[in-house]
Amino acid sequence: MDRLVIGTRRYSSWSLRGWLAVRCAGLEVEDQVIPLRGAGQTREIHEISPNALVPYLEHQGARIWESLAICEYCAEISPSLWPRDWMARATARSVASEMHAGFRALRQALPMNLGREGRPRATMPDEALSDIGMIDRLWCKTRECFGGSGPYLFGTVFTNADIMFAPVASRFASYGVTLSEDASTYCHAVLNHPLMREWYRLAAQEPEEWRLDRYESLD
Repeated sequence: MDRLVIGTRRYSSWSLRGWLAVRCAGLEVEDQVIPLRGAGQTREIHEISPNALVPYLEHQGARIWESLAICEYCAEISPSLWPRDWMARATARSVASEMHAGFRALRQALPMNLGREGRPRATMPDEALSDIGMIDRLWCKTRECFGGSGPYLFGTVFTNADIMFAPVASRFASYGVTLSEDASTYCHAVLNHPLMREWYRLAAQEPEEWRLDRYESLD
């Protein structure tokens, strides 16, 4: 059975990235959702995934872990997941990798929680504010250079670069982060993508007992 193993949709930003890539590429796989316990305590994932993390994809005999690797695999099947132009494609890979490896302060200060909407944190670390500013400028500059008349970073097609930043868009919405006009317009475009709306719908259907107080009680 081909499958994509993911964690709780309400919280798992990396799972969202893998799921979006798989769906954009049209892979016929079954979602296997494992409720997360946090702090690496979800033993079921350790028994399935080679790196003990989600997402983890099994497709036609291939085994792929790490969200960016899944994005690259899906682009081999659906090349439109990277821009066609070589210069745009180079930039797309760069910004996707930057998201994959960076913005740690933002990820720590604003953990993904799709049940929280428009509620800012009482205090925000300076490092997280710096990350927000960097992402805002990155979005605006990328769209200025490559966005053309389309709503996404590289125009009309939702690419792996947009996929890597999709959980960030959800975080900005969840915590009521103020962005520049151009960055806010892009953020709304990502959140309104049909697959993002489907993910939110599926997340809302998850059992309440899957919820973790460490995220739900965050001020």
